[in-house]
Amino acid sequence: MTVTVRELAEWVRGEVLGDPDLPISNARPLAEAEPGDITFVEHDKHLPAWHNSRASAAIVPQSVPVNGRPVIRVADPLMAFAAVVRRLRGRPPAADTGVSPAAHVHPTARLGPGVSVGPAAVVGEGTEVGAGSVIHPGAVVGRFCRLGENVVLHPHAVLYDDCVLGDRVTVHANAVIGADGFGYRTHHGTHTKVPQLGWVELEDDVEVGACTTVDRGTFGPTVVGAGTKLDNLVMVGHNCRLGRHNLFCGQVGLAGSVTTGDHVVMAGQVGLADHLTVGDRVTIMAQSGVHWDIPADSQVLGAPARPHKEQARILMSMEKLPEMRRDLARVKKHLGLRGDE
Repeated sequence: MTVTVRELAEWVRGEVLGDPDLPISNARPLAEAEPGDITFVEHDKHLPAWHNSRASAAIVPQSVPVNGRPVIRVADPLMAFAAVVRRLRGRPPAADTGVSPAAHVHPTARLGPGVSVGPAAVVGEGTEVGAGSVIHPGAVVGRFCRLGENVVLHPHAVLYDDCVLGDRVTVHANAVIGADGFGYRTHHGTHTKVPQLGWVELEDDVEVGACTTVDRGTFGPTVVGAGTKLDNLVMVGHNCRLGRHNLFCGQVGLAGSVTTGDHVVMAGQVGLADHLTVGDRVTIMAQSGVHWDIPADSQVLGAPARPHKEQARILMSMEKLPEMRRDLARVKKHLGLRGDE
């Protein structure tokens, strides 16, 4: 597919500077772009790479100057570039297949208009699936679940009984929603399971990554707030209540009964102990271990997690420990002290 820079600008509502009639046949990132491609520059710091790129044109922020090649100025180059890639490489949308003869849908289940259920998928007793939803091959929806409109369950995603999903929820392959929480009591040397009688609620626009798990509550719901995105391999324990528009990166793990505010970010491999509260707009940096509540608008780092600036000072001091140790040894030698004094 070949289009002009002008046509691309119309797709993303951008401003063209340079030759608007230059033909473009593909879209690639800066390091991979070839003549005939359009690329994108997300930040001014990427300008050297743009100057060295072989791309014919670029989608750029408002601040980027012209360097002789056509550019399309937009407010958000990354999202504009994604839209261009989708159009240039896009495949026609998959046809609505309806319910595959190889699927099993319980007679009491209710499917809205335009629902697609793939081969080997299962929809359980009393479950409701909203209009336009897609249940891919091998996905399993348990009994008495409620799914909103335009929900997508990718292959082999599993919803246990009683799960509630809002509109436009996406659950990626092999994720498990609603498994039992990890609750036991020890009696006479054996571990006795505490019945897990709650459920899981994923509110509107939640996305759950591949192989992620969200456990059901013990008696009430585990809740993931609207717009929250969980990366692959995230673990959310029972009775957690996550706020809106949180971002959890890969391998984040939350013990039971954690509560988060809105717009919380947890970077990769963050771990939280149980029954903690994390305030609004908190950022927890990678591999941090959190053992106490975190107030709103904080940035924390480390294990145990401390305020980011404090932890940075500690880390910088640790880098100087070998030099300080040598200095101390010289002082002791000068004073005639033994090493253990």
